[in-house]
Amino acid sequence: MRKYTFSKKEHLCGEIRVGKLFSEGKAFIVYPLRVVYKVLPQTSDVPVKVLVSVPKKRFKRAVDRNRIKRIMRESYRLNKLLFVETVESRAYSVQIAFNYVADTEIDFATLNKKMEKALLQISQKL
Repeated sequence: MRKYTFSKKEHLCGEIRVGKLFSEGKAFIVYPLRVVYKVLPQTSDVPVKVLVSVPKKRFKRAVDRNRIKRIMRESYRLNKLLFVETVESRAYSVQIAFNYVADTEIDFATLNKKMEKALLQISQKL
C-alpha cells in the first residue's frame, strides 16, 4: 500500500453527499480552515473522503484559488496517515470538507500545522 497518496477514490464527490455533509455535519474552525465533518458507519472501502474548497468571493482569480487548493491537498496528503489509521481502527467512515476562510494566501508551513491540528481535533471527537 502506498501510504502518502490522495487518490480519486478519497475525494468526496456528488451533490447529494456534499449537501448532506454541510446540512448534517458538525463544524469547527482552525483558522484559516473551516472544517465540516460527518461520521458514518463503515460503508465504502475508503474510510475517509475529503472535499477541499476555496471561495470565489474571497479569491477572484482562479490561479490563486487553485494554488491554495493544491497546498491544502498536499498538506492533507502528508498528514492523513495517522488520522486514517484511527478511523479504520474504530470501523467508521468519515466525510470531511475543508473550506479556506482567510482573505489572504497563507504559506505552506503554517497551513500544514493547521491541517495537522484540524485532523487531530476530529480524531479526538470520534
